[in-house]
Amino acid sequence: MSDNSCKKRDDYLEWPEYFMAVAFLSAQRSKDPSSQVGACIVNTENKIVGIGYNGMPNGCSDDLLPWRRTAENKLDTKYPYGKVFSDCILKFTPKHSKIVIDFDSINSQPSQKLQ
Repeated sequence: MSDNSCKKRDDYLEWPEYFMAVAFLSAQRSKDPSSQVGACIVNTENKIVGIGYNGMPNGCSDDLLPWRRTAENKLDTKYPYGKVFSDCILKFTPKHSKIVIDFDSINSQPSQKLQ
């Protein structure tokens, strides 16, 4: 029996790498043709308390969402619908938790961080 079998692995993922991998995998569920964004929400004990991606809420057809980035009428773009979600998540955030939302998308959009 070798000594290596009695030692823990040292090439495992660190917590931030693990959580980013979960977010990356979640982003693959997005049907948005221009950006795929995933999220992994973690508590102070490194437990995942939520995952998500940029898509329609449960019960809503993603066939009804306009996927355009620009249009003459802003309601014909996808952006008014995303704003409703971001306003909602900030209202329901517990007061004493630290939340970092990373909006980097899979296709290397510029980063915007909210802390």
